[in-house]
Amino acid sequence: MSLIERIESEDGDQQIEPGKRLIRADDTGVRLAERIVYGLQRLAWRMPFATVRLKSRAPLKLLAVPKDPVAGDKAIGEALLQGRMVYGSESVAVEGLDFDDPGLSSAFADHLHSFAWLRDLAAAATREKGARLAERITRHWLDTYSLRPDEDAWRPDRWGRRILFWTSYAPYILSSRDMVYRATLLNTLARGARHLENFADKVPPGLPRISAWAGVIASAVVVQGGPARLSYGQAGLYRSLSAALHDDGGLISRSPVEQLQLVELLGQLRTVYYSGRREIPERLADLLSSTVAALLAATLGDEALSSWQGGNMMSRRRVAAAVEASGVQSRPLRQARGWGYQRLTAKNNVIVFDGAPPPARRAGAGSCASTLAFEFSDGANRIVVNCGGADPWAGTLSPQLGQLLRYTAAHSTLTLGDRNSTAILPGGALGRGVSQVEVLRDEGADGNSVEGSHDGYVRRLGLRHERKLILSADGSELKGQDNLWSANKRRRRGEPVPFAARFHLAPGIEVAITADGQGALLRIRGGNAWQFRCHEGTLAIEDSLWLDGAGVPQSSSQLVITGECPPAGMTLGWQFRRAG
Repeated sequence: MSLIERIESEDGDQQIEPGKRLIRADDTGVRLAERIVYGLQRLAWRMPFATVRLKSRAPLKLLAVPKDPVAGDKAIGEALLQGRMVYGSESVAVEGLDFDDPGLSSAFADHLHSFAWLRDLAAAATREKGARLAERITRHWLDTYSLRPDEDAWRPDRWGRRILFWTSYAPYILSSRDMVYRATLLNTLARGARHLENFADKVPPGLPRISAWAGVIASAVVVQGGPARLSYGQAGLYRSLSAALHDDGGLISRSPVEQLQLVELLGQLRTVYYSGRREIPERLADLLSSTVAALLAATLGDEALSSWQGGNMMSRRRVAAAVEASGVQSRPLRQARGWGYQRLTAKNNVIVFDGAPPPARRAGAGSCASTLAFEFSDGANRIVVNCGGADPWAGTLSPQLGQLLRYTAAHSTLTLGDRNSTAILPGGALGRGVSQVEVLRDEGADGNSVEGSHDGYVRRLGLRHERKLILSADGSELKGQDNLWSANKRRRRGEPVPFAARFHLAPGIEVAITADGQGALLRIRGGNAWQFRCHEGTLAIEDSLWLDGAGVPQSSSQLVITGECPPAGMTLGWQFRRAG
């Protein structure tokens, strides 16, 4: 059997059952009006007056130089000094650098055009050592785009981040005694700020729009514009955050990697206010606090991210740096509604459970069918994981593998009939499937539990999936139960439906089936041994893979319980117990 089975996508209607519903999917796509706006914006760049409308009085100097609160990667900065710009598993030579290189992934192009690489350069070099290289690359960008507003280079979200990085690392790019170069840079910066005022609301919602409005605020505080532009920018930022966030502070994309990027962005914006001797508005401070709590909810015992919605663990250092940059002291959000990641803890053990439908189609193209999957760690050792994804370096994966990693089978949950709980269509969009999820939590002296159920298989197979996890108070035992029950009277006399409950294991775990075939022993390098038992079905060990914090696939194993579910339903019990 292959690592992740190629599951035939099916787009079926969902039967909405009566009763209490905690979370429902918002399955609306990009509205027609928005598509028209984006199309007109692209057309506007081809008009002769595109450069005229950007004219603005150039500042003589910056009003302040914000300190970037997020540290860069020293190793990547050293590679840059040696002539290679690195992003994930991609790299290009600095000599002859082409900003429009079609071979670059979209994420690498964002990194390059936003000047986020200045953060890594500063981590590896002093101003005296790094300024010459930074100015050379900046000159190249200015020579190419300052007088030719390009659709990609002048994209508002890139300009928003560019203003944050140009101003924070001004000592690296504005140390030159060449007055023409300095004037060109400052003039372009002023024009970019003017551009953002006109176009910040015309980019897709989510992180792109938030980034654009953050640039408007930074330009008001650090470049020029004053209170009028600042008030305008704050109003736009609040609108973009309201559209992008659930009430609990999690992004509607439900991507922990994007949540990390959001916290980093808002942390940068916080230092912009302080550099201009302004207090961060209370409303923004509250939003920042809620985004941090949601981010921490998606971390495991090693303090790195759990792997959801096409993302990977990133790194503990980066998560810690983002939280520190926020200035927020917040506990992880344990019970999330829209964000959806339920968190159970006991001693040093952590479970992150997906208790929500996949993100709406308009929230992102890489959404995954992961409802009711979980990840589990014992201290700093990951035990049960999802396969994950390469985000933010998704362009480094083959399209075929990227598609497979979005399947239900790539997550530690149960599949029915070799199908995804939510259909993934050939073009990559999500089809019909999970539209509602019920979640219940219970916390007591004997342990904590979470229970969820979804309707993803109801119309197609007549069965509803319910999963309950119980973590003992001392963290030594995790009991699980998967209930499949008939939710469609017309199908109760149908044929049995094959099921597969998958538990993807972290790389480095040695696993062996016990003699009776109903259990397995897990040996963790440098950690505790664990025993796994199941009470129904056939247990087997299969190959798997896991994408690490750099988005690189690593070989691993998975425990798979297979069998057939009768039309009336069944219960599948299993448990993990610490050995010794």
